[in-house]
Amino acid sequence: MAPIPGSGLAKGLAVTLRTMTKKTVTEQYPDAQPDLPPRTRGVIGLFEENCTVCMLCARECPDWCIYIDSHKETVPAAAPGGRERSRNVLDRFAIDFSLCMYCGICIEVCPFDALFWSPEFEYAETDIRDLTHERDKLREWMWTVPAPPALDPGAEEPKEIATARKTAEKLAAAQAEQAPSADPQGEES
Repeated sequence: MAPIPGSGLAKGLAVTLRTMTKKTVTEQYPDAQPDLPPRTRGVIGLFEENCTVCMLCARECPDWCIYIDSHKETVPAAAPGGRERSRNVLDRFAIDFSLCMYCGICIEVCPFDALFWSPEFEYAETDIRDLTHERDKLREWMWTVPAPPALDPGAEEPKEIATARKTAEKLAAAQAEQAPSADPQGEES
């Protein structure tokens, strides 16, 4: 059976008319801020107090966009006769967001929870050289990081907490057994 001439045009116009009658969902961005999902990847925030300058984030970054400078500082012995310790002190922590591809590898490999995703996304610059943000700016973004989501009520208990709870229960049971078995003096049999 041959198609009726112009049926494709009629179907296309019908779709266009249906779309024209629906309410638009366009948000005017500068005037109305978008509702972002809770786990939005915006920029990377730095919690400087947790950074030990281990350099894992810079080494694992596929784009080599993280710049870290540090120096060693000698810490005096805590007790007399102890030995002095040396520790790394962070001098510079910068991320070049013109190179960053927002993969999140640096955040995942950080063993000390010093890097976090912030939902901030308004950091445009007029010059590409200004997209390298230093630690003071990264620290400002840290305070916009949302709190982690609550644990699922149906999820199993984390192993660390379960082990600690079981150990505490065993200790309490052992103490409860010892308390009644101790014979108070002066009782007659």
